[in-house]
This record gives sequence, structure tokens and C-alpha cells, in this order.
Amino acid sequence: MDVDVADVKRHSSFTSPSTRKISISKRAGRERSYSYHAQVSKATESRIDRPKMSFRVVRSSKFRHVYGQALKREQCYDNIRVSKSSWDSTFCAVNPKFLAIIVESAGGGAFIVLPHNKVGRIPADHPLVGGHKGPVLDIAWCPHNDNVIASGSEDCVVKVWQIPDGGLSRTLTEPVVDLVYHQRRVGLVLWHPTAQNVLLTAGSDNQIAIWNVGTGEVLLTLDCHPDLIYSACWNWTGSKLLTTCRDKKIRIIDPRKGEVESEAIAHEGSKASRAIFLKHGLVFTTGFSRMSERQYSLRTPDALGEPIVTVEIDTSNGVMFPLYDPDTNLVYLCGKGDSVIRYFEVTPEPPFVHYINTFQTPDPQRGIGMMPKRGCDVATCEIAKFYRLNNSGLCQVVSMTVPRKSELFQEDLYPDTLSDEAALTADEWLAGEDAEPNTMSLKGGYVASARAPLAVSKPARNALARDKPRPDRSPTPADPAPTVAGAPAAAPAPAAIPPGIEKQLSDLVDEIRKLKSVIVKQENRIRALEAAVKSAAPTPEPAPTPEPPTPAPAPAVPLAAPVDDADDGMAPDEV
Repeated sequence: MDVDVADVKRHSSFTSPSTRKISISKRAGRERSYSYHAQVSKATESRIDRPKMSFRVVRSSKFRHVYGQALKREQCYDNIRVSKSSWDSTFCAVNPKFLAIIVESAGGGAFIVLPHNKVGRIPADHPLVGGHKGPVLDIAWCPHNDNVIASGSEDCVVKVWQIPDGGLSRTLTEPVVDLVYHQRRVGLVLWHPTAQNVLLTAGSDNQIAIWNVGTGEVLLTLDCHPDLIYSACWNWTGSKLLTTCRDKKIRIIDPRKGEVESEAIAHEGSKASRAIFLKHGLVFTTGFSRMSERQYSLRTPDALGEPIVTVEIDTSNGVMFPLYDPDTNLVYLCGKGDSVIRYFEVTPEPPFVHYINTFQTPDPQRGIGMMPKRGCDVATCEIAKFYRLNNSGLCQVVSMTVPRKSELFQEDLYPDTLSDEAALTADEWLAGEDAEPNTMSLKGGYVASARAPLAVSKPARNALARDKPRPDRSPTPADPAPTVAGAPAAAPAPAAIPPGIEKQLSDLVDEIRKLKSVIVKQENRIRALEAAVKSAAPTPEPAPTPEPPTPAPAPAVPLAAPVDDADDGMAPDEV
């Protein structure tokens, strides 16, 4: 095909912008428009200062990309009959050795204890811990001994159990010690973070008892709540106690003095609320608004009634349990009946509580437990591990991980964490001493140390009669007193009764005597009334006795003729 060069030159103005000719009128209009905008911009710059360019900087945090991942079903725990109790509890407790879950049990209350390597489908006849006479409401592992667990039940008794290494081979029914104080069900058990063998229990009788488990005795009692106690939390050193109550108030209490240092309305809603102490002293609460919307707030102990921040989340009905990691300052919100786990970071910069992300699952959770940092896998940068209880009987394991390419130990993710060594004894704490919790490094991984079994120095007595002497039915282990050879052992001297107790006993005896006299008077009165009723009542005439029917005549039987023994001369026994 031949191309005409003249045609190409003729149409080059349409193909090449540089060769296009613009009309004079259009060029003049563009120049006028440019000069106008230039004049306006110069005049504006002369009148006002141009502001600097502003842009939002993404918050710098090493936990912004934390993500949750559920393990495979083969690595979880299945076929667990989770308790169906309506009590607002997590129903689960975890430590680096065992997983404990409250389960349904006939004829009382029980919970199951599983070693972490026993994954998969749990047999229906697996041994349980079942010594309670009522449903178990709350369980808690001792932070200083991974083999000791406490349980509270509807039978008003708190029991402390010793779990052998390797788990249970048969059902455990004998606790190490029974703690009897509460008059109504015990729905909260909480160990002290720094003192050895110090346990807090709260019941529906609105009482808080602090025990020395090593002796089985009540150290302190707190009676400063007018209604049901929802939650309790120790501060970092264990010197203060934070509680929430049905009267919508949160209280900071000095447990050794028994004084309420400050109190305020936490959330306006009537549903249950929770409150925890953060590491540096702030208070984090969850609850409901007046319109039944779930919300959380951050407060300072000096101004509990004026929250720093309050945020509404949603309108669900489940109680939110705040689970706190003091090493990373992350707060995980797990609602009962929710299928999500929300996590936030608390920082000194506004808005102080920063939303990070949400872990989503298809199944709602009935309970949840959080592994202590000692049990996390530092090789995979795991900063938290949760055990979610589903209604289907599955205990799902969820791992929270910070994505890092390096396989080395990340010191910024794992500062020194809480160890399993107690900083104080129970007597030292009761005397007024406070101490920071002992910490340990996770570099190289955590290795569990051998612990001596929990031993009670003397049997637990009934704490209800703490003002009255009660003889022990079993011998108290003690060193025998030296005796002279051949001489009988001296009997122990009877304990002196204080004057106040003696007066109470005498008053009690007088009341019993009065009660006996009242009973005797009432018995005599009842007898006199019965006799009067019998004498006043008319004697009824006897009813005519009906004649018995005439029986039918019997058939005639032929009788033998009378025999005269004297005539035949036969003996009476002869035929």
C-alpha cells in the first residue's frame, strides 16, 4: 500500500501536540486566567500566614500487629462437659503444668484437671476432683505452687487440693484442707500475688475472708460490702484490694486495717461489673451503662468517680472479663457468650486505651482461662495464650503472637516476668510488710522447679466459732515434750477461758433453760386441751350391728352308729 507523504504532513497537526496551532483568542484567555489566579494567591499570602501541612502519624507500638491464631482441633481438648451454672465465672484456670475446668457432675460439684500434653478427645470416665457437695463456682491455681489449686462451691466450703505431677489417675476426693467460714455459697477465690499461702475468698453472705492456707485459719475478715461481691483484685504488691459490688460501687480497701480508702460508682448499669488493678496503679473497669451498653473505663485511685476515659463497646448481655498482662500492658476483654476477644494497649498518651485488634471465632465462649507468661513459647514470640470453653465441649487453644522474623530471644517482648517464688510469708504480710513480686527472665525458656507438697501445720478448725474454743478432733502435729523415764506423761493443761467467752457461755446456758421451761409449759397446755376436748365431746350411740346372713345348709353326711366300747371289748386305738 502506497502512502502519500503530503497527506501525512497535512494531518501531522492532529498527531503531534508540538505542531498544533492554538488560536490567538484561546491563548489570550488562558493568559488572563493565569494572571488572575496568580494575583489572588499573592494577595491571600500577603493577608494571612499559610498553615503548615498536617498529617496523622501512625502510633508507634511493637504490639500493633499482634494477631491471634487458634490451634488445630487435634491440639485442643474435646469432649468436656463444661458446667452449665449461671454464675458469672471463667470456669477455667491454667498454669504451666495443668489445665483445670469446672464440669457438670452428678451428686455434687467437680472439676477436671488435665496435663497440657493430654490433648484430643477426653474419655468420659476421666478422673475428676470431686469432694464438694454442691456445684463448684470458682477455681484458682496457686501462683507459687503449680500443684496446688483452690475451689469454692455452693456448699459454703473452700477446699485446697494437691494435684500430683502427671495428673490424676483416680478421682480425688480428699483435699489438703477445708476452709469453713462462709454462711452462703462461695463464688470467688483469689490467691495473694506476693505472700505465700494467703488466699482470699468471697461469698454470697457479703463477707470476705483472708486465709493462711498453711494453718487453715482465718487471718482477716472484711465486712464492708452491703450486697453481693462481684470481683476482687490485688494490686501489684498485694497491699491494697479492689472490689466491685452489686451496689454499683468499686472500693479500694486496705485489707490489714479493714478500712475502705475510696469508693465510687463505677458503671450505671445494674448488671455485673469487673475491676482490675494495672501494674502502675491505675484501675481498669468493665460494666454496663444505664442503657445496658457494655463499656470499659480507666480511672486513677485518687479519683475513682472521675474516669479518665469511658468507651462504649456494644449492647451484648454477657459480662466482660478483663484479663491483664502486666509485662506488655495489654488488656484482653473476653465476654461471656461472645465469639470475639478484643485486646487493647494502655499507654500514658491519649486516648490512653488504644484498640489493637479483635480475634474472631465462629463459636461463642462459655468460659476462658489465660496462661501465665511463664507458660508462653518465647521461640515463636507468643505473648499470651488463652483457653476458650465452647458450649460444644471443646476447649480451644488460642495463641497471641507478635510477628518477628528473627528467631532470637526478643528482650523487648519479654521483660522479667512474675516467677513462682513468693516474696513474703503469710506472717510477714500480716505484720504489715510489703514487697515487689519476685521476677525471672524467660531467656532460654521456663523450667519448672520441684516444689514440696502443701502441708498444713494443724487441722483447719471451724472459723465460724473463731471466738469460741473448739477442741480439735485430730491430733496437731507437734514435737512431743520430753518426759522423765518411767514417769507418766503429764496431761496438757486446760486452756483458760477468757472472761468475755465465759459470759457468752453463761448467757447461752440461761437461754437454753428458758427454752426448756417454755417447752414444758406448752406440753402441759396441749395435754390439758386434749383432755378437755375428750370430756366435752358427746358419746356417740353404738350403731346397730347387722345380723350375719344365714349360711346355706351343709349337705347331709351319713353318720356311723354309735359304738359301745364296753360291749365289743376293743381298745380305743384299735379298729
